[in-house]
Amino acid sequence: MNVAVLLLAIALVIVVAALAALGAGKLARMDGASYPTALTRAAVTFAAVITLVCTAAGALPAFLD
Repeated sequence: MNVAVLLLAIALVIVVAALAALGAGKLARMDGASYPTALTRAAVTFAAVITLVCTAAGALPAFLD
């Protein structure tokens, strides 16, 4: 049960990060950026979302005590 919940949470985080990256890439293209620049912005956004979630998950046990 716990493994299933963990896998679903990881999948949800990846989907949210991918949607944020797609949005950032689309906004960059609408702003007139080239394809490599838009891809770079999307990759940075994806990495930022994953990093933010990992940081929040790492700090969470401190607040549960």
